[in-house]
Amino acid sequence: MKNINLLILLVATCSISLVGFAADNFVTPRTEWGQPDLQGVWNFSSNTPMQRPQRFGERQFLTAEEAAEARAQQVAADAASDAAIPNAGVDASYNDFWVESAGIGNDMRTSLITYPADGRIPERREGVAVAFPGVGPSVSGERPVRFIVGGIGTDGPEDRGLSERCLVGFNAGPPFTPSLYNNNVQIFQSRDHAVIMTEMIHDARIVPISPADAQNNSPPIDESIGLWSGDSRGHWDGDTLVVVTRNFNGLTQSFSAFGNSADKVLTERFTRVGPYTIVYEFTVDDPSTFTDKFTAIVPMTKVGGQLYEYACHEGNYGMLNILRGARTEESLAN
Repeated sequence: MKNINLLILLVATCSISLVGFAADNFVTPRTEWGQPDLQGVWNFSSNTPMQRPQRFGERQFLTAEEAAEARAQQVAADAASDAAIPNAGVDASYNDFWVESAGIGNDMRTSLITYPADGRIPERREGVAVAFPGVGPSVSGERPVRFIVGGIGTDGPEDRGLSERCLVGFNAGPPFTPSLYNNNVQIFQSRDHAVIMTEMIHDARIVPISPADAQNNSPPIDESIGLWSGDSRGHWDGDTLVVVTRNFNGLTQSFSAFGNSADKVLTERFTRVGPYTIVYEFTVDDPSTFTDKFTAIVPMTKVGGQLYEYACHEGNYGMLNILRGARTEESLAN
């Protein structure tokens, strides 16, 4: 689902101050069993950087002039990217037609990270692994590849990242971080469960929810069991759904390019603050990778649409064409 195909509901969003987020006189809708109603399809696209550029220091918001300059720079960057596409090879990424990077609403923040005060990912522990793969040329490494995007070669599928192999989506989370496209999530609720289904990879997390007077009514799985998306347990904190996830399998980075997820504890908070807005906040606490925890806020906007299955695994034409293109380049070189 791309922005150009969305019926974007902006009436209330544009009037929301992202300092306080909440719409004036908004009354949180309730489900038939009295819980805050978070159901629907929500878009978390953003052109706000995850980390704050160092020139802003601890300043959280852009001025109007800075926001206009940032938009102009993005237009220029998009034009340059389009001009480069005709000369790209098998390692090239998508052109701007597919990219969903425009934020919905009026977010004037200098970064999505709100803690620490400098808006940046904390320092890493000494010796923590760092991998900076991307959608460009391959990087050095060994099979099997454990990072999300990119690869170490094109000899076989084991050389490619987890997203290209349709195992883990690069923005499917948790946590949800705005990325190239498919920045959509659908939430379903019952009295004692929430289902959080991402468009990317079509992954559905089923989250048991404890009663309001208990935060651990559903026992966690054994700590020896690791999952790609971890083991999530939820509870209500007032009108906020809090989801705590442990038991990541350690086969992906902890966050961004750093460490691994084995010791990570992720806390997500979903708060509906307007007819068309959820404030999504997440905190990463991984003492094996980072010297401090960190928190980010990503506004989510309700959209008038539905999710269709992202059947990445069915044929996986991207993977086939990457390998086919590489074999063609090799044959032409000979």
